[in-house]
Amino acid sequence: MAVQISGVCFPNSLPNNCLWKHHHPFNGRRSLAASASTHLQSSSTIQIVGGSSSLYIHGTDSSILDSRKVEDDWFDLDKDLHHWIKALRPVQWYPGHIAKTERELKEQLKLMDVVVEVRDARIPMSTSHPQMDLWIGNRKRIIVLNREDMISTPDRNAWAAYFAKQGIRVVFSNGQLGMGSMKLGRLAKSLADDVNVKRRARGLLPRAVRAGIVGYPNVGKSSLINRLLKRRMCPAAPRPGVTRQLRWVKFGKDLELLDSPGIIPMRISDQSAAIKLAICDDIGERSYDVTDIAAILVQMLARIPSIGTKALYHRYRIETDGQSGQIFVHKLALKLFSGDVHQASFRILTDFRKGKFGWFSLERPPR
Repeated sequence: MAVQISGVCFPNSLPNNCLWKHHHPFNGRRSLAASASTHLQSSSTIQIVGGSSSLYIHGTDSSILDSRKVEDDWFDLDKDLHHWIKALRPVQWYPGHIAKTERELKEQLKLMDVVVEVRDARIPMSTSHPQMDLWIGNRKRIIVLNREDMISTPDRNAWAAYFAKQGIRVVFSNGQLGMGSMKLGRLAKSLADDVNVKRRARGLLPRAVRAGIVGYPNVGKSSLINRLLKRRMCPAAPRPGVTRQLRWVKFGKDLELLDSPGIIPMRISDQSAAIKLAICDDIGERSYDVTDIAAILVQMLARIPSIGTKALYHRYRIETDGQSGQIFVHKLALKLFSGDVHQASFRILTDFRKGKFGWFSLERPPR
């Protein structure tokens, strides 16, 4: 990638109009950065990707360039993930009850005034059903990013800005503690107020607003409803596939909620998304090899800008370059589990799910 600012070039090979080509031989990005710092004066910094030196350029906001570097790191991680998973067994999970649920849900959607799509805040894109836009049509929609306590503030801000640009209303929630549930209830009612305005205009009595709660398995739909109702009306557990049938529940006189089982495509074509579903426990354990998933997670953690290999070493006291997750898993197995690779793999996944490496998203908004 080449960047040109105020006549200063940062490519792999310099063009004729570059400031230093004839005076400073280019021996790599670090050499360029070192040369540049002696010729330019400014209070702002550009961090060159791939180098540890800084280049000072007048009038350039360093925070913007840092942000671009982070975006580039995430983009590179996505490309690497796509490459890593090519040799793995495809992750597929489609329990029998989901096909029936999907048919029934499509019928119930016709009765809904508002559709509340619940996603996992750690992987908002991977927990978006590819057919959801088609099913919802022109109905009003709210996206709930549940488990907001499991991501960082920068992650939250990035996703809030992304959906705001899309014109989509978003509520961040924590279904376990109830944060965001009351805001969701008020927003659902306000969006559907025009339903009863139209009914009154036709001489009909007002009715309760109907809101459907939909989404992937184990993203916290039932927990969110229980928090709204302030009592346990819907079965909920931290594993996919607990809710098995559609169920309408009343929230006061003004709102009716449809709790639905998790729905997932019959065939997951995006295997990068499938891997993330497995990492976040949003898909059945029988659908994947736990050692493969743990190894991929290790490699992802090593590449995520805010985590890196230091977090892995701090947790397990095992050195790693982040290049081979399988080697790391086997080292951990020998150290803690008498060579039991399955137990070591499960420990890594559990530690991530419990936030032992910190709280962060595994995805950033698309460019």
